[in-house]
Amino acid sequence: MTSTGPGAGAGAEAGEEERVARAALTRVIEPGDECGGRWLRAFGPCGLMARLIAPESGEAALPGATTRRLAAYRIRAAAAEPHRDLAAVAAVGGRFICPGDQEWPTQLDDLGDGRPIGLWVRGRADLRIWALRSVAVVGARACTPYGAHMAASLGSGLAERGWVVVSGAAFGVDGSAHRGALAARGATVAVLACGVDVVYPRGHAGLIGRIAEQGLVIGELPPGAHPTPSRFILRNRVIAALTRGTVVVEAEYRSGSLVTARSAQKLGRFTMGVPGPVTSGLSAGVHELLRGEGVLVTDAAEVAELVGDIGDLAPDRRGPVVPRDLLDPVSARVLEALPARGAVAGEQVALGAGTTADETLGRLYELHSLGFVERQGDNWQLTTDAIRRSNARRGGT
Repeated sequence: MTSTGPGAGAGAEAGEEERVARAALTRVIEPGDECGGRWLRAFGPCGLMARLIAPESGEAALPGATTRRLAAYRIRAAAAEPHRDLAAVAAVGGRFICPGDQEWPTQLDDLGDGRPIGLWVRGRADLRIWALRSVAVVGARACTPYGAHMAASLGSGLAERGWVVVSGAAFGVDGSAHRGALAARGATVAVLACGVDVVYPRGHAGLIGRIAEQGLVIGELPPGAHPTPSRFILRNRVIAALTRGTVVVEAEYRSGSLVTARSAQKLGRFTMGVPGPVTSGLSAGVHELLRGEGVLVTDAAEVAELVGDIGDLAPDRRGPVVPRDLLDPVSARVLEALPARGAVAGEQVALGAGTTADETLGRLYELHSLGFVERQGDNWQLTTDAIRRSNARRGGT
């Protein structure tokens, strides 16, 4: 028994005939083609391939397809060699998974007719298990040193907390996020816009090789397929759907990273952004995201708190506790009533603090024992150390 509808998920494994048909269709239908998804849902992978190879044309074969479009599909279908592609991916230690397989991440089904026909995978880990606890970290290719640092910090911090870091293996933020996860000996997934046996960008040959060994490299396109601008954009929907949330680190107004974030929002996933200088064009897109539904995050702990389970709380953000913070409210008022310079009588301190003379005197002796004040005859004044701490406190406000 096999499942072919958008809701198909983990359970019965896809049959061999269906697997071969889906592998062939990854050479025929472009990623994210919803018309192709509707035909796949209506006819099943084997039925769809049969219609593409059959002699009929136009509406009789595929409802809604023009003669020109159908002819283009048929040229691709005739050239498809799924058994050769399956052997090619196996030769690099990979596999092809599709809806109905146990390893299929069912959250991809949220894409409806735009979900992947199947996924080509390199790596030993189980994609479905890893995707259950994953976060996307994406951003500018031409990032600043700040962006690279933040991406690497997020990658390593999330990996240390047991999260899988998902990105696109591009230069800049993507590569930094992957490297951060790898440096922490954590899990990371690279979603490519080309075949999983194709190194792109070429400058990341070593990085993609490390990800394939320590993590997973996945893609919708068959072995040997090369990327195009549209495929990069369509790849982003897979990153968004696969993960619990997407973090954007540096992005201009027109950025593919924002496409990922908007896809995540449409799918009901968490969308986060790392703020940068308001004068930086590379952070302009992130700030626009944060003005909408995006959530501001500054480190891995805050990301984990948002996308994680109950109890995954980020530490409280507060300054250091100073001695005067430990004083009770009345003692604090008495201390504040003393002038910054010179000594005053206890009655004057009581007037400034709004307390009785007796209570003020008792508090002054208490403050004396704690090193805040000293006595000068019948008058009281701040100690040199208290004056220094007070000045430092005022300078920090």
